Amino acid sequence: MPAATLPGLDYLATAVLLLDENLRVAYANPAAENLFALSRRNLLDHDLPQALLDATRLMDAIHQARQHHATVIEHDLTVQVQQSTLHLSCSVTPVDLNFVGVLIEFQQMDQQIKIAREERLLDQSEANRALIRNLAHEIRNPLGGIRGAAQLLDGELREASLREYTQVIMKEADRLQSLMDRLLTPHRLPRLTEVNIHEVLERVRSLVLAEVHTGGADALTLVRDYDVSLPLLTGDREQLIQVVLNIVRNAVQALAEQHIGGTGKIILRTRALRQVTLAKKRHRLAMALQIIDNGPGVPDSLRDKIFFPLVSGRDNGHGLGLTLAQTFVHQHHGTIECESQPGNTCFTILLPLSTHPLENGARP
Repeated sequence: MPAATLPGLDYLATAVLLLDENLRVAYANPAAENLFALSRRNLLDHDLPQALLDATRLMDAIHQARQHHATVIEHDLTVQVQQSTLHLSCSVTPVDLNFVGVLIEFQQMDQQIKIAREERLLDQSEANRALIRNLAHEIRNPLGGIRGAAQLLDGELREASLREYTQVIMKEADRLQSLMDRLLTPHRLPRLTEVNIHEVLERVRSLVLAEVHTGGADALTLVRDYDVSLPLLTGDREQLIQVVLNIVRNAVQALAEQHIGGTGKIILRTRALRQVTLAKKRHRLAMALQIIDNGPGVPDSLRDKIFFPLVSGRDNGHGLGLTLAQTFVHQHHGTIECESQPGNTCFTILLPLSTHPLENGARP
């Protein structure tokens, strides 16, 4: 198929360039023409640096992708096109086609808006957590008093029908105490060791399958899609298990509430990324962990606040699972994002794989 006629890519909203083995532009879709304000005639058969001025970092990403045979993602990429400066993110993927050596997909972004949004979300998240921690501390003491008084009263009552009421008080007090403990859990710093992320995923997988089997739920398929070449991760094993477990449990509950035929499916996927910026720090190597389900999706009204504490889409939900997951991921210097539509919800966790010194006296 000629390079200039790829109708499947023509309809994409994101800009796509295909480069041949000599890094000359073999194909540009209409979105790329619009983004770079250049016609295909001015892009095709040109060297990439000629088409895009000052593309040093992009060329480095291309060489990295070809050298390591892996996708390289560039965030906060600045490209000069004629008289304009574009702030882009892009993914560079080596491919093996007759006329193509590299596929590049660009997405336009405003650098300042992105930085300001990340800082605002981090500040807001920390403020929410501080408020919840203070509230939990204030509730714990009187809650203990209520529980203790109910226990004393229970010992004085002789009628079983009256003790039922004190039992309800004690059980509800214990439930609230457990909730307060979970609200205060993120205050603990991670205990860092060397962790195999796939052992974490296998632990979660066995736990969830056991829970589904015990609960007599409908059929559930948990699909492994692992990059087994990933190196060890420096992190807190228990916190990472909790992160993945909270997200997968949410997916299981969403699938159970869907009430449609067919099998619910959850995919656990790992990939290596190179040259990734996380929390304003550049990392040579990072891990992308994706948890994908075919459930009903996150409601539009909750999509921008699903990581806020006490926000839940279920009547019996406490709204802490994703808040804890976000807190633990941030403590590991990573990011967590969610993209959702009916039939496809994807949580993406990015964690650095660069070497970090172990803290808190931890040893592998």
